[in-house]
This record gives sequence, C-alpha cells and structure tokens, in this order.
Amino acid sequence: MPAFSHTSVPAAVALPVIEGGFPRRLHPYWPKLQGRTRSWLLEMGLMPPDKVAKYADDLCYSDLVAGYYIGAPDELLATISDYSAWFFAWDDRHDRDVIHGRADNWRRLVAQLHEATEAPELHLDHRDPLVAGFADCLQRFYGSLSHTWNVRFARHFHPVIDAYDQEFRNRTAGIVPDVDAYIELRRQTFAHWIWIDLLEATAQYELPAWVRKTPAFMRAALAVQDFSAWYNDLCSLPKELAGNELHNLGISLIEHDGLSVAEAAAEVRRRVIGCVDDFLEAEVEVENIANGIEALGEKGKELSVAMRSCLGNMRNWFSSVYWFHHESGRYQVDDWEDRSNPPYVSDEPVGADAGPGAGRVPRQASHRVPDRVPEQAGECA
Repeated sequence: MPAFSHTSVPAAVALPVIEGGFPRRLHPYWPKLQGRTRSWLLEMGLMPPDKVAKYADDLCYSDLVAGYYIGAPDELLATISDYSAWFFAWDDRHDRDVIHGRADNWRRLVAQLHEATEAPELHLDHRDPLVAGFADCLQRFYGSLSHTWNVRFARHFHPVIDAYDQEFRNRTAGIVPDVDAYIELRRQTFAHWIWIDLLEATAQYELPAWVRKTPAFMRAALAVQDFSAWYNDLCSLPKELAGNELHNLGISLIEHDGLSVAEAAAEVRRRVIGCVDDFLEAEVEVENIANGIEALGEKGKELSVAMRSCLGNMRNWFSSVYWFHHESGRYQVDDWEDRSNPPYVSDEPVGADAGPGAGRVPRQASHRVPDRVPEQAGECA
C-alpha cells in the first residue's frame, strides 16, 4: 500500500489536531523499505510465504517507521523497519500462544529473548524465527552507537519481555488490570524507551544523561509514546473486544470504572488529545534548552542539533502513528471473515515447536552489522 493514501478517518477516532497541526513526512529511503522488510520476513521465517505475499505490504509496517525516524542512515532505517515488523510478529505470537494455551512454548520464548538481548551474536541461527529475527536486529542496532548505549538499550528491553509475560499470565487467569496498573504495564509492552533510544541512533549522537533526564525532555518523550500506545488502544478496541483481549485502556475503563464501550472510547480519545497538549508544552521547553546549549561552542552546537533531531522525530510520531492506524490492514477488522482471527496471522506453531525443517530459510549476508558510527561518551540511563 502506498504511503500518503487519502484515507477517510471515522469520526470517533478522528483527531483534527493531528491532521491540521502535524504534517506527515517520510524518510526518502521509504520506497525501498517495503521490499527489504518483506524479504527479511521471508528470510527469517516470521510469516508464512503465502501470508507475506498477500498481506505484508498492506500491513504498512515500513510506512510506520519511515515516518518516525527522519534523518536515520538508510541501513539503520532498514533495521528499524525489520525490528518493527518483528515486534508485530512477536505480539501476534503472544496472542496465539495465549489463545491456544501454549504456556510452555511461551515460557521458553521469554527465556530465549532475555538471553538474546544480552548476547544476540549467539542466537543469530536460532531455530525459532522470533529469537533469530530479534537477535539479527539487535546485532545490527548494537553497531550504531557506543557500548554504553547498547547496555542501556538491553536494560530497557528486559522489562518489555517481562511485561509481555505479565500480560500472558493476566490473560491466562482472566485478569483485567485497573487503569493505573494498565498504564504502567502498557508503557513497557509498547516499549516506550526502546523507541526513544532509537532517536539517538537516528541522530547518530548519544545524548548525555542530563539531557535525557531533563523533565521537559522526559515529558515530551512520554507524551508522544503514551499518545501512540493509547491511540493504538482506541483504534484496536473493536478488534481486541472481539478477540477477548484483556489489555486495552478502554477495556480497563469498562471493567473497573463501569463505562460503556462508547464512554470508554470517548475517555481514551480525551486522554490521547491530552498527550498532544502535553507534548506541545514540553516541546517549547526542550527547544529553549537546545537554544541555550547552542551558544556553548562547537560541542554545544552538535548537542543542540542532536536534541532537535530527537525532538523533531518525536513530533513525527504523531502523524505517522495516526495515519498508520487508518491505512494498515492490521486494524481493518470489518474486512476480515472473523473479527477475532486476523487473516495475516498463522495459528500453526513455529520454530522448535513445528517439527524438523520448519520456519527459516538460510540467512543472507546482507543483514549483518552496518558500518559502525564512532563511539561517544555516555551514561546508561
């Protein structure tokens, strides 16, 4: 599906503030991303070939990241695109393992992903496509900045794995978290800080901890990530209600606050708009800090450029996330034969659970580590 399609947005999820105030942009490498990530999905065995051919482009995973990370080196953007596709495949596996009661398979995957986070080079040829694909992306990311950035990235991903495991256990036990608990869990399952870390890789500059931890920078980052997660909840609410999902801000509001479906959707929409307001306020503060830093000589100018790159791409998330949800086949439940069973997902077990010879085709050398960017001093946040 081509980006910038003229899609009509249903009134219940339309956000004029995004359509009017956040112009949509795409990385110039975007036209090549679809084909590259489609080939990578096949190479890694993350989707069956028939489903890749029929659905991969219409899922728009590469469109999504091409609007997130303007200015990224082409090879890094390709890695982020593959990683985004991997993340959706992991989310689908999680859902299918819950539905089919594959608890042992899930626990095994959790342990293997934790191991691959620390040593991706040891898991590049893992039998399970999800583990091998994850390791492949991390190996390529870990060549982007310094070792300290690698350590921080890994430290941020371990809680993401644990949060998905918590969701698995919640769904198995039929537990709907209350609103506050859900928000904290969602900030991990959406991998808020992973996507923010990748802003630095895009800028090819490792921000010092005092910048990353500045209240205005943290507020801007959290606002855009909460917007993205909660707008996803708003748009996926029909799909997740149909599929007996328990983790959605709207579902928590229905279960614990006694709201109707319509009332819950309206409340999620209100919170989504509040994230935009929070970002716009924080954006001004971060820009003022960057202006002050710019006056501190050559090093100050380099840091201010990197800060503006990160801030500008935070802003790009709003339009990219918004339009993705109205173009991707992932959310077009009215077009599915069964609203509880996404047509792009395979119910068959994969990897070690699928028998000899399942899953992957031989790896290609084109997906090894990209050229390394000179290391910069930094701290683990």
